[in-house]
Amino acid sequence: QVHLQESGPGLVKPSQTLSLTCTVSGGSITTNYYYWSWIRQPPGKGLEWIGYIGYSGSSYYSPSLKSRTSISRDTSKNHFTLQLSSVTPEDTAVYYCARGTPVDFGSWGQGTQVTVSS
Repeated sequence: QVHLQESGPGLVKPSQTLSLTCTVSGGSITTNYYYWSWIRQPPGKGLEWIGYIGYSGSSYYSPSLKSRTSISRDTSKNHFTLQLSSVTPEDTAVYYCARGTPVDFGSWGQGTQVTVSS
């Protein structure tokens, strides 16, 4: 059973870069054909997929967030990281990591609240 856990600061100032890490246990992020996503849910809104990094290390981002998003990984620590630059209060959300892509998500982390405020 794969387990995912998000970690990172809960408060980020406007214009700064949001950085979150998802640590995976019970499975390797390099396992063939597995993809690892970041998703968020702003208050009162639906889920929004941000992007993923694949088993080979390639990444793909939502067009609406692509210019501000970077997803990387550290295979030695079996974790992957989201960086979202130039944040505004509209980036306030619960951020989730999950295994899979928008076509088919599997295991999810419990989510972490990130608030953008000065």
